[in-house]
Amino acid sequence: MTNLDVRTGWLAAIVGFSLRYRGVVIALAVLLAGYGLYAFSGAKYDVFPEFAPPQVTIQIEAPGLAPEQVEALVTQPTENAINGVAGIESLRSQSIQGLSVITVTFDPKSDIFRDRQNVNERLTALATQLPRGVQAPAMSPLTSSTSIVMAVGLTSEQRSLMDLRTLADWTLKPRLLAVPGVSKVAVFGGESKEFQVQVKPDRLTKYDLALSDVLDVARRATGVRGAGFIDNANQRLVLRTQAQSLTAEELARTIVRQQGGANLTLGDVAEVREAPEPPIGAALVAGAPGVQLVISEQYGANSMAVTEAMEHALDEMRPDLEAQGVGLHGDVFRPANFIAIATQNVQHSLLLGAALVVVVVALFLFNWRTSAIALTAIPLSLLAAVTVLETRGISLNTMTLGGLAIAIGLLVDDAIIVVENIYRRLRENRQLPDSVPVLDVVLDAVLEVRSAVVYATFAIALVFLPVLTLPGIAGRLFSPLGIAYLLATLASLVVAITVTPALCLTLLPQAELPPHDPAVAAWLKERYRMLVSVVERHYRWVVGCVTALTLAGLVALPFFGGSFLPELKEGHYILHMSAVPGTSLAESLRIGRQVTAELLKLPSVRAVSQRVGRAEKADDTWGTHYSEFNVDLKPLSGKEAEFAQADIRNALARIPGVSFAVKTFLAERVEETLSGYTAAVVVNLYGNNLDTLDAEAQRVAQALGQMPGATEVQLQSPPGSPELGIRIRPEALARWGFDAVDVLDAVETAFQGSVVGQVYDGNRVFNVSVILPPKARRSIADVKALPLRNAAGAFVRLDQLADVYATSGRYVVLHTGARRVQTITCNVAGRDVASFVADAKQNLSKVHLSPGNYVEFGGAAAAQAASLRDLLVHSVIAAIAIVLLLWITLGRWRNLNLVLLNLPFALVGGVLAVFGTGGGISLGSLVGFVTLFGITLRNSVMLLSHYDHLVNVEGMAWGPEAALRGAVERLTPILMTALATALGLLPLAIGSGDPGREIEGPMALVILGGLFTSTALNLLVMPSLALRYGRFGAVATP
Repeated sequence: MTNLDVRTGWLAAIVGFSLRYRGVVIALAVLLAGYGLYAFSGAKYDVFPEFAPPQVTIQIEAPGLAPEQVEALVTQPTENAINGVAGIESLRSQSIQGLSVITVTFDPKSDIFRDRQNVNERLTALATQLPRGVQAPAMSPLTSSTSIVMAVGLTSEQRSLMDLRTLADWTLKPRLLAVPGVSKVAVFGGESKEFQVQVKPDRLTKYDLALSDVLDVARRATGVRGAGFIDNANQRLVLRTQAQSLTAEELARTIVRQQGGANLTLGDVAEVREAPEPPIGAALVAGAPGVQLVISEQYGANSMAVTEAMEHALDEMRPDLEAQGVGLHGDVFRPANFIAIATQNVQHSLLLGAALVVVVVALFLFNWRTSAIALTAIPLSLLAAVTVLETRGISLNTMTLGGLAIAIGLLVDDAIIVVENIYRRLRENRQLPDSVPVLDVVLDAVLEVRSAVVYATFAIALVFLPVLTLPGIAGRLFSPLGIAYLLATLASLVVAITVTPALCLTLLPQAELPPHDPAVAAWLKERYRMLVSVVERHYRWVVGCVTALTLAGLVALPFFGGSFLPELKEGHYILHMSAVPGTSLAESLRIGRQVTAELLKLPSVRAVSQRVGRAEKADDTWGTHYSEFNVDLKPLSGKEAEFAQADIRNALARIPGVSFAVKTFLAERVEETLSGYTAAVVVNLYGNNLDTLDAEAQRVAQALGQMPGATEVQLQSPPGSPELGIRIRPEALARWGFDAVDVLDAVETAFQGSVVGQVYDGNRVFNVSVILPPKARRSIADVKALPLRNAAGAFVRLDQLADVYATSGRYVVLHTGARRVQTITCNVAGRDVASFVADAKQNLSKVHLSPGNYVEFGGAAAAQAASLRDLLVHSVIAAIAIVLLLWITLGRWRNLNLVLLNLPFALVGGVLAVFGTGGGISLGSLVGFVTLFGITLRNSVMLLSHYDHLVNVEGMAWGPEAALRGAVERLTPILMTALATALGLLPLAIGSGDPGREIEGPMALVILGGLFTSTALNLLVMPSLALRYGRFGAVATP
């Protein structure tokens, strides 16, 4: 009878099954590896996981309305209708001229599709309650967290801007929308074609016509009616009528009325022509006027696959575009470049780390069989983790790959512990006079170490609990890292109690087993015995130094600054330019050409493009004074990218009269998700009176701007946007016999334009509108002189019915939580964001605010503070659970205290690493500390468990001999684990400034620093402490 027949317990059952049916287990491992490679080849790649919470964006077009009118008539009723929807976490809105955009953020655990349905039900009921002329509310398509997947441009020296825009709207946009994974395409710039009936004011008075007469004639000329069908004996014939004017010439020949035997046509009272719609945006591509198409991907889409499919579609269209004299710029913005570089860098770090681990294992074990068995755990565990990630729909991104990278040391450690113990026990068994059956030796060797490792692995899972339970955007960013780490660790545990014993029983019994340790291990053990003896002789001095270092690290920790995320080296910057509100499109383009020329002089800049204003159905609510530039860099290293950003800021400083903000795309998207704005620090000033808010916001902005480190301080709703006020006089209406609405309709038609129909050209549709010609709508005098005709046929000027005057207003009215707000944003340079916000709160407390007005901080700093608070709370809960688990594992409070003593000293190494690399702590660094604690716990538990085995199983008396023997026997696995983990992380740490390693690099540095100090304490100080304070075997707990 073998031990397989008498051993009980779930662990013995699993190991026994693996040994008895080792051929089946090895075959299943091969199948797992094959399927894992298949899953890896089809995995979705991205830079970050989906980090945005469920969001619904609503757009409501309100042509002609001023911002404050949009706020009162459109935004507030919509907010009131939506506010009752379940699960809403935040509600933000922007009301600009002619448009209301409302962003609703829901609980992260909610179902986005159900949320959209609930919102849509409210919007359907609201649509009939909005003022006439306001379009029905529309929800924007659902997009991914990063949203934009590509931007392309069109330019031409032969074709007009109207031709380019028509080509973009009716050729490129439909083709790109048909690409799988594309959610929407926003078109910026060019001239949107429409047929305009440009009424000449003097002809209205000459021919005794009102604007409403022209509107009615144009509407009838472009009308379309269905005629039904007729049936005969054997056929049904559809009647298709064709009476619509399809060209400007046909429309101009439309009869207005017959006068004196002659026909008065539209061409007699207006110029009918193809003309651009009143523009709301413009674009420059490489400094030349053109059109930009900004493409967004669907929620959950594969960014790399979507990019490749779009480029294939563009390549299909390129020959035809070139034949028409149109240049296609497919590289205006391509986030896939950074995705490829970032994931490749992390993959290279992963592979290089794994290769270094192979060297360490081979050097220590110095046996190809044991090395091969131990190293099998790495690919099997990684592939098992990738398979689960792929099954759950989690992409392979810098976070998940980083989690796998930091797990490498533990992956090989699980196998090393088992293989090294089996190898040692088999070697000892061969030297016995009566050797035990090999199968029993392998089983006993596995069970000797696995129970402690199982508990230690569960402890690591509990250590990562705070990371997995982080709320908000921090949780959505870092929980995939924790999931990948835990999956790999649990997979390695399964491999170590199934595949590793099976391979050992298959390969080792027939192998030559030298009676002595490998040369490297023997040399290290000899030197280690000497070191332990030295530490034992100077025990008090060593413990004093350790205590002093630990206290110094704990005291220094609160003084480190921090940031939510480090600066990402994407090789692409988003540059925001804000001029004085009311700046025209032409002036913004003029400044944009100057900016483009200055940036292209820099040797690091490859390409520059500009978007001014907004696009129809786009999420942004920019006015004509606001521009966004895509600045693409040449391939640069991380340090070179930092210099390039400084050069860009210096170049921009030479351009007066405008303010700039420079961000990388992903950092901007993260910050915009956090607060709605693309800045690290956001200060919201709440109140009811807009004028008071503007005045006090200026004082807040001034106080922020005077602080060290403050850059790019901006008011998000700057006052002073120029307006023309038109105040109707009721007494004048009564005297001249006008209705107020008729006057307002005439003003809207004259200066905004009224759409009266559509003209169809194949599958293309163009609006027909009635408006005054451009030269008749340029000045306040033109507005005052607008001729109006009453029912009696008398003509009066607009200024006879209304006061027309120059004034100022706002280009946008902001709401947060359905409350008016003025938002001040700024970025921070030369210092950490956390300390900046702490100082800012003190400074702003001195700014006098009106009663009822108050300030709230938001942005990345607020998110970091909330994440740190939640991390600490969850860490306390996890710590309680870990202590209970360790007590179950070790059985004695004294031994538990010895394990816990090692944790602060591990912290010291991490603190020193942070200090040596700049003294800033990000969320990545905090996750590094969490990982470090897990590794330290594991090593300490394994050493003390081995002491317990020596006393309880092998019958040694607890004393100096047992303490030294246990430490020496654990030296090889502890050193291999430490070196494997360190070398596995070394490529990440060395390249921490390169693309893709910005988050994992600081994390790796923290782990490396802490690993050094915790390993030193575990090997050198822990034996002495255990000798004096530990209790093992039959010694009673005092």
